[in-house]
Amino acid sequence: MSFISTLLEVQIGFSHMGGAIGAGLAAIGAGIGIGQIGKGAVEAIARQPEASNDIRANMILTAAFVEGVALFAVIAGLLAVLKA
Repeated sequence: MSFISTLLEVQIGFSHMGGAIGAGLAAIGAGIGIGQIGKGAVEAIARQPEASNDIRANMILTAAFVEGVALFAVIAGLLAVLKA
């Protein structure tokens, strides 16, 4: 009986760890993605300064989409930690 309970405790521990790692990876991925969006926008504005307003608006919209997806991923990871 103690072996089965120990095995269940290990399984619950791994479940918590997986949710936490998933939430962390989602946050890191969002940071990298938004960094790439900013890099591309700055390069585009450097090439075409007259289009800076359009480029900036598209950059903000795209960054908001990336951040929204990352928020859902972080919440799903945290829910996995809390549910297990």
